[in-house]
Amino acid sequence: MVESTPQNWRAADDYLAETLVGHDPALEAALAAQRAAGLPEIEVAPVAGKLLNLLVRISGAKRVLEIGTLGGYSTIWMAGAVGETGRVTTIEAEAANAAVARASIDSAGVGERVDIRIGRAADVLPTLVGGFDLVFIDADKESNTIYLDWAARLGHPGTVVIVDNIGRSGDIVDAGSADPMVVGTRDALRMLGEDPRFDATALQTVGLKGWDGFALAVIV
Repeated sequence: MVESTPQNWRAADDYLAETLVGHDPALEAALAAQRAAGLPEIEVAPVAGKLLNLLVRISGAKRVLEIGTLGGYSTIWMAGAVGETGRVTTIEAEAANAAVARASIDSAGVGERVDIRIGRAADVLPTLVGGFDLVFIDADKESNTIYLDWAARLGHPGTVVIVDNIGRSGDIVDAGSADPMVVGTRDALRMLGEDPRFDATALQTVGLKGWDGFALAVIV
């Protein structure tokens, strides 16, 4: 039996990506550009990028909101799923990151489908027009409840909401944690469980990104 270790989690993720995701030159170029620019290696794993792509397609989403662009890797995954008439609005706080993302998204051939808004998401969200069919939240965890509130305001009944990085290596069970990311994640999970605008669940994951997970919700 293979031992459950971070090294083997990564190996299993690599196997799943090779078997089910395959290779995409545009996506791989986006990662290379991100590395060359010195951006942090916190983008979603390939299997998670494919999951986002499938969720967009399964839900039939044509208007997607992403909070946290980074280098555009997840953006390209979702832009490829909305179709030629679909649009992805993605918010990035750092202009330098947005520039890297813009170049990669354009090079991937989906530039016309993607609107990058630069600024703090809490400031940008009130300026957007509602009607989003899917919202992907993957930014500063301390603000997750703000982002969830705006997801509900800018969505509609049936809108899919995904919140990334809810596992926090298991620290979510520590009610006394002072880590702002853990506190923000716990607050978000509590909101998803108590706010009547959401019906939600969450899954733990292990893999390329260690012990993590995501929450999946629908606006009711």
